[in-house]
Amino acid sequence: MKKFVLLVALALACIPNLKAQGMPVYDNTNFLALGQQLFESAKQTSELLKTVKFLKEQKERIEEVSSIVKQLKTVREIIENNQRLYETVQEDLREILNSPYIRTDEVDRISESFNSLIENALEDLGFMQDLLTSNYLNMTDAERLEILETQRLRSREMIHEIALKKKRYATIIEFRKIKEAIDTRETRY
Repeated sequence: MKKFVLLVALALACIPNLKAQGMPVYDNTNFLALGQQLFESAKQTSELLKTVKFLKEQKERIEEVSSIVKQLKTVREIIENNQRLYETVQEDLREILNSPYIRTDEVDRISESFNSLIENALEDLGFMQDLLTSNYLNMTDAERLEILETQRLRSREMIHEIALKKKRYATIIEFRKIKEAIDTRETRY
C-alpha cells in the first residue's frame, strides 16, 4: 500500500501540465457567522461608547460637587475666622481700654486699629457674598475656589495680626504696671 501511494505521488509530480478544474467551494455558514459576530461587536461597541459618555458626565458632576464642597468648607472656615476675630476684638478691646494703664490719648488709636481689622473682615465677607451669589465675571469653580482660598488666608492673617496687637498692648500694660510698682515702692536705705 505504501508503494502504491508513493507511486501515485511520484506520477502526479512528474506530470507538468496537471490542472484542477471547477470552482472553489466556499462554506457560506462561516461568512454568516462572521457577519453576525461583526454586528454583535458593533452593538457592544455602541453600548461601551454610551457607557463611557455616561461615566464622563458622572465624573464631571462629581468634580462639580467636590468643588462646591471645597468652596463651602473654605467659606465656613472664613466665617469661623471672622467670628473668632470679632469675639477677640470685642473681648480684648474692652479689656485693654478698661485698663487704668492706657492713657486717654491712646484710646482712639487703639480703637481705630482694632476697628480697621473688623472693617477689613466685613469687606471681605461682603466680597465673598458677591462672589458666591452672582456669577462673578463668569468664573469657573476653580477660579472662585482660588479666590476663596486667598480670602481664607487673609482671615487667618487677620487673626494672627489681632493676636499680635493684643500681645503688644498687654505687654505695654504689663510694662506700665511694673513701672508704677517701681515708682510707688518705698525705698529703704
